[in-house]
Parts: sequence; structure tokens; C-alpha cells
Amino acid sequence: MEFLDRISVRSPLHLVIAVVFCLVVGSLGSVFTVTGAGSWYGSLSKPFFTPPNWVFAPVWITLFILMGIALYLVWEAGIDRREVRVALAVFGVQFILNVLWSFLFFGLQSPWLGLIDIVLLWIMIAATIVLFSRISRVAACLLIPYICWVTIAGALNAGVYLLNP
Repeated sequence: MEFLDRISVRSPLHLVIAVVFCLVVGSLGSVFTVTGAGSWYGSLSKPFFTPPNWVFAPVWITLFILMGIALYLVWEAGIDRREVRVALAVFGVQFILNVLWSFLFFGLQSPWLGLIDIVLLWIMIAATIVLFSRISRVAACLLIPYICWVTIAGALNAGVYLLNP
């Protein structure tokens, strides 16, 4: 509970905007994501550690909510501060890479392009965590589950690429 005590909500409206923004923009990638039986993805060989398809939606929803809270905490630190603007810009780049991954992997049916994107995404998430930590340690900590999941997703992506030449 001590961790949650460090989150103070000065502007509930900004918090809602940040979380809804992350949920809406983050879900754009799902337009390209088709994983059921008979789909291109369904026909691929996958690594042994691939989670069931139903796991992905709740995990991503949770991650987008955490990202929204982190975004809010940094935003509230003062958009007039250069370090906040830089951190938010890097956050924006990683978010674009996040949405782009679904288009590359599923939309273009290219595990190779998806793998390139997810490596860049991981680097940008790490950079975001570092920049956020200089503004709000809590915001940085809220992104740890995200980079962990993207690490797993990167391993899955690499596995699909290697198993489907």
C-alpha cells in the first residue's frame, strides 16, 4: 500500500484522459490482430511457451492502464519542464512502435518486421523508464510490467520467426 500512497491525484480529469488515451490508442493495434482458428497466425508454428490467446487482451488492458497512470504522473510534473517534454516525446515514440508492431506482424504478416519493431520498442520502453524515473519513480515502476511483457512478446516473435522460415 505504501507504493499506492505515493500516487496523488491532483487532476482526476487528467488521469482519466491519460488512461483513456492509452487504452484507445493502444487498442488500435487490435484492428490487425486476428489469432483464431483458420487465421494466418493460427496456422503458424509457435514456441512452446506461447500463452493461450485469451491471455493477451487482459494483459494488454492492464498494461495500458498502468501506462496511462505513468503518463499522468509525468504529465502532472509540469509540461513546462524540458525533461517532462522529452520524457513524454520518448513515451510517444515507444507508443507508436507498440501500435506499429501489430500492423507489421499481423497486418503485413511479417514476423521479421515485427521482430525489428519489437527490439526498437524494447529499447524505447527502457529509455522511457529511465526518463520517467528522473521525474517520478512511481511512474517508472509502473512501466516495469510493460517491459517484462514486451520481453516475453519479443521472445515469442523471435520464436515465430525462427519456426516459420
